[in-house]
Amino acid sequence: MQAFIADGPLPDWDGSEDEIDRRYEQLRAISRPVTAEEAQALATCFGPDDCYGVAWTLVHLIETGPGPVPSVARPAPDSGNWHETLWLRWGNE
Repeated sequence: MQAFIADGPLPDWDGSEDEIDRRYEQLRAISRPVTAEEAQALATCFGPDDCYGVAWTLVHLIETGPGPVPSVARPAPDSGNWHETLWLRWGNE
């Protein structure tokens, strides 16, 4: 998990196939369920787009945690779509 978080946000669609595959494999190696602290750290790793579906894997991993990530408050208008996705999936409107 530390390696995934240390690598920062997911690459966008212009990322290399090797980088995208590496990040996906890092995600798959993370034990589930994650803790609240881990979910909060993972929520900082969204990139600008869905990274060929890898962002959905990240969403589902975060959702294995014990409820909404506390630091994900109502998304600002200029926040990324993924924070909005998490916000809505936790039943907020």
